[in-house]
Amino acid sequence: MTEPRGEVFDLGYQHYKGPREGRMRARKALWMNGVRTALGLGRGPRAKILPVLLFVAAVIPALVLTLVASQSGPGGDVTGHSGYYQIVSIILFLFAAIIAPELLCPDRRDGVINLYLVRPLTPTDYVVGRWLAFFSITLAIVYFGQVILLVGLTLAAAEPLDYLRDHWLDIPRFLGAGLVVALFTTTLPMAVSAFTTRRAYAAAFVIGLFLISTAVAGALTEYDEHITESPEPGGWTVVQGEPVAGDAAKWFALIDIGSVPIHVNDLIFAEENESELAKLVRELPTGVPIGWYLLLTVGPGFALWWRYRRIGT
Repeated sequence: MTEPRGEVFDLGYQHYKGPREGRMRARKALWMNGVRTALGLGRGPRAKILPVLLFVAAVIPALVLTLVASQSGPGGDVTGHSGYYQIVSIILFLFAAIIAPELLCPDRRDGVINLYLVRPLTPTDYVVGRWLAFFSITLAIVYFGQVILLVGLTLAAAEPLDYLRDHWLDIPRFLGAGLVVALFTTTLPMAVSAFTTRRAYAAAFVIGLFLISTAVAGALTEYDEHITESPEPGGWTVVQGEPVAGDAAKWFALIDIGSVPIHVNDLIFAEENESELAKLVRELPTGVPIGWYLLLTVGPGFALWWRYRRIGT
């Protein structure tokens, strides 16, 4: 019989003598991990399908508007930078509702949060790092589409340089409006995800909030229509009356969660949105839609921070 033999290897273990980057390095690593998680990097192909599809869906409207501008020629009535956010806001909200829970829910469900929340990271470091990771992705999506649209509209103009000279203010406007849209679509889903460990529950709640608020706002602001006989023989005319909620309809128009950042977007571009909700909101003082936006952005942001402060104590 052969006797088992053991061997001891001298691996030369030594103390680490490299740079110790401390808390900032941990923050950067947390941010990078959040970006990779949201985009499905480092995981299987199935994890990348949804982020890619949603990213493509957010860029397609810009490409379509660019093609329309190139075909319509000078003076064509083409939706510009303000209209792009009106079109793509629904896609961004769905993107946030599905992807944001990936950054928070699994860490708490699997207990990984206890490994993160050790020195030098604090609960605030963790939640800010996760929030910044998702905010960076959302902002990149909205800006990428706007850059494509800017290039397309410029090249479609008869005189590209003249177009840029006449519309250069659109650049700071779509940068500011994009910041407004990205802040809102990042913060609300992240705040919801902080109160459940189930990604499906968080996504369902955010999407349900979007659909229900849209339906309720539409029902309360719907105009009463009735048919009357016109002076012409055998003719009938549809007459539009007052909104169902009367004069309060302009306040009920704010209920639509998905349109909250769009109202601020319209103010930044100083353009009149032709949707019925936007027309009603324009009857309110300018500070009302801005204050409502701040309430629905800062409030959930505070709730997100407060939730993780409690987890860390």
